[in-house]
Amino acid sequence: MSTQKKTALITGASSGIGLDFARLFAEGGYDVVLVARTESKLKALADELDTKHGVRALAVAADLADPAAPGRLMERLKAEGMQVDVLVNNAGYAGYGAFSETDAKMELDMIQVNIGALTALTKAVLPGMLARKSGRILNVASTAAFQPGPLMAVYYATKAYVLSFSEALANETQGTGVTITCLCPGPTKTGFQERAKMEESKLVKGKEIMDSLTVALAGYEGLHQGRAVVIPGFMNKMLVQSVRFLPRSTVTNIVRKVQDRAQA
Repeated sequence: MSTQKKTALITGASSGIGLDFARLFAEGGYDVVLVARTESKLKALADELDTKHGVRALAVAADLADPAAPGRLMERLKAEGMQVDVLVNNAGYAGYGAFSETDAKMELDMIQVNIGALTALTKAVLPGMLARKSGRILNVASTAAFQPGPLMAVYYATKAYVLSFSEALANETQGTGVTITCLCPGPTKTGFQERAKMEESKLVKGKEIMDSLTVALAGYEGLHQGRAVVIPGFMNKMLVQSVRFLPRSTVTNIVRKVQDRAQA
């Protein structure tokens, strides 16, 4: 008797950590729903995963900055007869610069993607998981979640929400068969820094930073272990622990210095 594959829904699946998540879940035997803005990249990835791993790979182009997008996505899955066994809320982006000078629409869209869509998708799938007493949700935050971030104020605040939200749900779902995991990577080699226009910040310029597959693998393993919080890398773990023992004003000043543009 054949066993029906479980399905993993992955947002931001066309590049970076999300792309690596898609490949890891397909390799692990999951059918996958791939969500991102660029349809051509998603379809190419879906073909790759179908051919290489024999899984069903559904590509759904969606802009999660649109508040209606999560609802449309869930309607599409209902029409396809697919239930979500694993949700990976990976989609997100940042902006760089003083808040008084950055683009308002960009930051409001960022809040919608980083917080709004993540919350809406979690709301949509969690009741079904609880009813089945089975399911896993992985929310991608950042080491930015643990302190304020001058020059990336909105981004750091959105990730603080993701961490707090995830930890609360992890507590609410204890003993239910459903687990909630929050992945908090540090700077990672993706297109993230370029989109945020922060290639010249001291945080990343000239630094050796973690590759996206290492981060995705840590999240994938932590998810299946049911861990509440996953922080990849020894130095990232030390960073997160250190901010607990310093005054908030000191931590904020340190982050400001690190985020400033490097001198030419």
